[in-house]
Amino acid sequence: MKAVFLDHASLDKNDLDFSGLKALFSELLLYPATHLAERLKRVHDAEVIISNKVLIDAELMQQCPKLKLILISATGTNNVDLSYARQQGIVVCNCQGYGTAAVAQHTLSLMLALATSLLRYDRAVTQGEWSKSSQFCLLDFPIVELSNKTLGIVGYGELGQAVAKLARAFGMNVLVAQLPGRPIQHDRVAFETLLQQVDFLSLHCPLTEQTHNLIDAQALASMKKSAFLINCARGGIVNEIALAQALQQEQIAGAAMDVLAVEPPAADHLLLQGNIPNLIITPHSAWGSVDARQRIVEQMIENTQAFIQGQPRRQVNS
Repeated sequence: MKAVFLDHASLDKNDLDFSGLKALFSELLLYPATHLAERLKRVHDAEVIISNKVLIDAELMQQCPKLKLILISATGTNNVDLSYARQQGIVVCNCQGYGTAAVAQHTLSLMLALATSLLRYDRAVTQGEWSKSSQFCLLDFPIVELSNKTLGIVGYGELGQAVAKLARAFGMNVLVAQLPGRPIQHDRVAFETLLQQVDFLSLHCPLTEQTHNLIDAQALASMKKSAFLINCARGGIVNEIALAQALQQEQIAGAAMDVLAVEPPAADHLLLQGNIPNLIITPHSAWGSVDARQRIVEQMIENTQAFIQGQPRRQVNS
């Protein structure tokens, strides 16, 4: 089978082993990125298309008569017309659970950075403040211990549970939010009640109609002034204007975001101007460990082998 990977640079930074995947195909073409106008020329005679974010719509599939399998090198499937693929007998498989350890680790890293004022101290040292100190140390910024603090988790799937496990190792008390619109569960805390109790709030839920702008001005105003917000889920869950105002007005103590509503963000994005106090932003990189990205490759190998054997694995359009 001939396969084409349309945006492999979104996954590989010349640090992954593709030999196992290449061995499954008579030809595997790797394109760092593909614009919409370039898609058809590259995949018209392919039997397998691999894509992370490049759009695979009905119009494109109609012009690929040999297409049998679409491999999504991610979990999200919104870039593929699953319904049309099903109608045409084209199998679509994604990757799942590959980044749990990486995202959980990144979440705790952000929590620790906020709790210890890590970036603020680093900046003070490089700006010469320690050298000018009258004593052996700087204690200019608050330092908070995670031990005995309360962590609220919104979204208690595989990722939320992994974060909870790490948090408990630090001696934290963990509360799990009852998500709006979900069936009531006795071990969950009403969202509005949880907001008032937590010292740290960590988001791990999907972006849906119910969770869009879930963390808005009202939610932020309900939190303690000493509380921190961490978002390693999806950008649209947090209202970014409300977050900027809450931090500027010191309604909460700080926030760390690995995601924004539009990615990549515009250079003039309000959260990127350097004037928001105690805000950490990382570029949607929580998932991106070498280990996690190699697991994506291994899962694509598994998905292809299973397809060849007539027993598709991780199929999302069955």
